[in-house]
Amino acid sequence: MKKFLRYLGLGLLSTFLTATPGLGAERISFYYPPFGEFSLSVDSLETFAKVGKIDRDFSFYASRATPEQLAQLRDLLQQRFNVSPTLVSQVTYSPAGEHLVEQLGKLLLTESRKNGFYAIRASLILAAADKEGLTVVNLLRKFPSNNIRVNFTEGLRIVDELSQLIKKKDEVFASLQKEAIAEAANSTVDFSKQADLRSPGKFRWQKKSLDLNDISRNRRLPVDIYLPTTQNSEPTDKNSLSPPFPLIVISHGLASDRSTFVYLAEHLASYGFAVAVLEHPGSNAKRFQEYFAGLARPPEPAEFINRSLDIKYLLDELQRLDKSDPSLQRKLNFQQIGAIGQSFGGYTVLTIAGAKINFEQLRQDCNPNYSSFNLSLLLQCEAIKLPQKNYELKDDRIKAIIAINPIDSSVLGQSSLSQIKMPVMLVAGSQDIFAPPVFEQIRPFTWLPESNKYLALIENATHFSAIAEPTPENDVLPVPPALLGPDRAPVYSYLNALSVAFMETHLLNRSEYRSYLQPSYAKFISKEPLNLSLLQSLSVAQFNQIWSESIPQSVKLPNPQPISTPTPR
Repeated sequence: MKKFLRYLGLGLLSTFLTATPGLGAERISFYYPPFGEFSLSVDSLETFAKVGKIDRDFSFYASRATPEQLAQLRDLLQQRFNVSPTLVSQVTYSPAGEHLVEQLGKLLLTESRKNGFYAIRASLILAAADKEGLTVVNLLRKFPSNNIRVNFTEGLRIVDELSQLIKKKDEVFASLQKEAIAEAANSTVDFSKQADLRSPGKFRWQKKSLDLNDISRNRRLPVDIYLPTTQNSEPTDKNSLSPPFPLIVISHGLASDRSTFVYLAEHLASYGFAVAVLEHPGSNAKRFQEYFAGLARPPEPAEFINRSLDIKYLLDELQRLDKSDPSLQRKLNFQQIGAIGQSFGGYTVLTIAGAKINFEQLRQDCNPNYSSFNLSLLLQCEAIKLPQKNYELKDDRIKAIIAINPIDSSVLGQSSLSQIKMPVMLVAGSQDIFAPPVFEQIRPFTWLPESNKYLALIENATHFSAIAEPTPENDVLPVPPALLGPDRAPVYSYLNALSVAFMETHLLNRSEYRSYLQPSYAKFISKEPLNLSLLQSLSVAQFNQIWSESIPQSVKLPNPQPISTPTPR
């Protein structure tokens, strides 16, 4: 009984409310055999939220919480989520949204103990449409039932499994950080006496905007070209770049646009790289604005193909313009092309580097009961709706790639990623809940056969830490501040420095920049709380050993097939 009461404390209640707003109507009931049913009135929560008063009904739970937990719960109950009913409707009626609500409905049951799917969706939309807006208490009030029953046994299992998973993720990150620190200690390089790659280079640059139109696919592609200029530039040595300039293509993530990585494009241009930042029309911010307004369909599964074809088309057009546009003639080196992508853009650059859509892996992973702990599967599993054939997405003009927070574990998988035969850098954030680092970057890193590969780990970074803060016109996804993470400036500086070092080393074969691609350099520029670590190797066996130590049997990695060591290049 003591263990039960401990679980029934407000900490668990807060966890339920935080993860799944809308746990009841007039009363929230917790049925936990053999102890019977416990309940809490919504009035008690509302009184606590508005005036901070703890009545007799709520005191049973409040007495088992710390003052900090109570303060956090009250903040949550008072918070208004700024989402429109149209947005909520569009999301909850989408295939991914329906899957999430259906899984939630297994935990939050109606009064007749049926899946709460329809009740949850209705209450979300009604609360968003109400003048008080979408708050937890208002959501509870809109629930179309006098009572909602929490599947407490299932809830405890989910909370326990999730907490174990988070613990193991932290252990993996800590273990890899420890290894990177040990490797850094062996370095003799004094980076304080070397050029600071976080600072802008000596080149000035000009921005040229293009509006490309791929008629064959009915795709209009806005593109910004950041072109270094030799006029008034101050090359640092005789080996400084000159036209034609090496070219870097940048691919944005879902619901973003070409403004996302302006800081990185400008930085690379200052070092003599031409940078082409394109916008993917089927999955950019504008498409999501139209979708949330009810004016467009959600992004199509074909985006898994079209994004890669966008880059191919961009390069084709730039080669054509190289012969006809005086402002671009002889300015771009098509023998030296690299690519950088974030999130869905990370997937995109992995495919143009040689990874193919892995339908066999998708069939294995994308079943009705797939784990919701890896939210990226909601997007990855959309690819299984494509006609299942061999799509040729690789572009041989690409010579090196950087994938930031990529999604790849199922849509590409081991057999596909092991086909990439070029230098790769993967970047992971420890607090990324949308592309979880262990599933989507750390483990996939072990599948890459190329010896010139790097894994950058950023402690406390989220899925949004690498992208520029959105402008009002492209801020389409209301992200709670807690999910944004600490101040992003250090992450920008890391990516600026590592991108220059990586592309100089592996695109231009400049060995003098290789020293920056060492764990010691990552340690040198690292800033708390966003500590940076860099690894150059991690075997499948090493990863399996780190993961398997004391991991409960109930917590499994996706793709549970046996892992084989990739064949070296």
